[in-house]
Amino acid sequence: MARDYYEILGVARTASRDDIKSSYRKLARQLHPDVNKSPDAVDKFKEINEAHEILSDDQKRARYDRFGHAGVQGAAGAGQNPGGFTATDFADIFEEVFSAFGGRQTGRRGPRPGGEIRLDINLDFIEAALGVERDVEYQRLQTCEVCNGSGAEAGSAPTTCPDCQGRGEIRRPAASFIGTVMQVSTCPRCGGRGSIVTNPCKNCDGSGRKRKKTSLTAHIPAGVYDGLRIQHPGQGDVGELGAPPGDLYIMIHVREHQLFKRRDSDVIVDWGVNVAQAALGDKLVIPSIDGEYELTIPPGTQTGTMFRARGKGVPRLRSNGTSAGRGDQLVYINVSVPNKLSPRQRELFEELAQSLGMDVQNQQNGRGFFERVMDFINGSGDGDGTGRR
Repeated sequence: MARDYYEILGVARTASRDDIKSSYRKLARQLHPDVNKSPDAVDKFKEINEAHEILSDDQKRARYDRFGHAGVQGAAGAGQNPGGFTATDFADIFEEVFSAFGGRQTGRRGPRPGGEIRLDINLDFIEAALGVERDVEYQRLQTCEVCNGSGAEAGSAPTTCPDCQGRGEIRRPAASFIGTVMQVSTCPRCGGRGSIVTNPCKNCDGSGRKRKKTSLTAHIPAGVYDGLRIQHPGQGDVGELGAPPGDLYIMIHVREHQLFKRRDSDVIVDWGVNVAQAALGDKLVIPSIDGEYELTIPPGTQTGTMFRARGKGVPRLRSNGTSAGRGDQLVYINVSVPNKLSPRQRELFEELAQSLGMDVQNQQNGRGFFERVMDFINGSGDGDGTGRR
C-alpha cells in the first residue's frame, strides 16, 4: 500500500507550496545518499522526490486530493526534473549537504520575491459546470509610487552596504577537517540586497512596497469542482527591487444544488412520476444544466429505472484549464405513491384492481388493496401477498 504523500513530507493537507518545498528541502538534506549511509536512504530519497513532484504541482495535487494515488498513477517521475526543482534549488541543497563536511555554504542573496495570495470564490452548481468570469478585488503589495520601489525618500537614494560592499553576502573563513574553507552567508545588514536605505520613504516606510487594493477578472473554466485551486501567475505580491512577483491562487467552493448532483463528469437527477405515468408511459420535461429537454419513459417504468442523456453532463476539465468532451446526465425514476386518495381516485383504483383480477378488500392478510395494486404495478408481488401470480 503506497504511503500518503503528505505523511511522507510531514505536512498537513492544507500546507502551502512554500511549506511543502521547505519540508522537502529539509528531508532531502537528511536523506541524500551522499550524507545518509543507512540501507534505505536511497529508497526514502526517491519517495520524498515523488511526493514533492506531485504536491508541488497544482493540477497533480488536485487530482491526488480527489482520487488518491489512482488519480496520479504514472504522473510521478514522468518529467526530466525529479521533484519539480530548478537547477538553482538543487545547487542550494547539495551545497548545504556538502557543508556538513566543511564545504562551502551559501546564503540567498538579492531581493526577496513576492509572496503568494489565496482568494476563495463561491460558485453555484451551474457556474462551476459551465464556467464563469468573476471580477474579484483583493489586497496585495505593490510597488510604492513615491519611491518607485527603491525605499528611499524623494531626493535620496540607497547607498552601498558597508558590511558586504554591495555583494549581498558575507564571506568568512572556517576550519574543517580538509582545511580552511570559505563560508558564505546572506549579509544580515542589507538582507542580501547589497544596499541600505538611510532616508526611508515615508509612504512605504522604506520597504519599497505598499499594500493596496487591486482587481482582477478571473476566468473560471467549465468543469471546475469543489476544492480546486486555480493559479494566476504573477498576480500575488510584487517582489522587492524588481524580484519576481508571487502568484495568486483562487480556491473554488461549489454550493450544493437542490436538484443536480455530480459524479465525476456526470450529472445525477432523481425524478418523480406518479403511478399513472409509470404504468402508461409519458413524455417528461427534464431540466439540465443547459436547459430543459424532453424525455420519453415507456409504459411499465419501474422505480430506479435510469435514463441516460448523453453529452448533457459537465465538461471534462483538462490539467491545462481547457475542457475535452462532456459527461452525461443520468435520470433515475422514482414512482411516487399518493398518501391519500379522493373518493373518485379510490373508485378508479378499485376498478383497476378488479380489472387486474385482484380481490379488492380493505384489509387482507394485513395489507390493503392499494398496497397490493402498487405491488402489481411495480412487479414486486402478485397482489394477494402469497407470491403467486
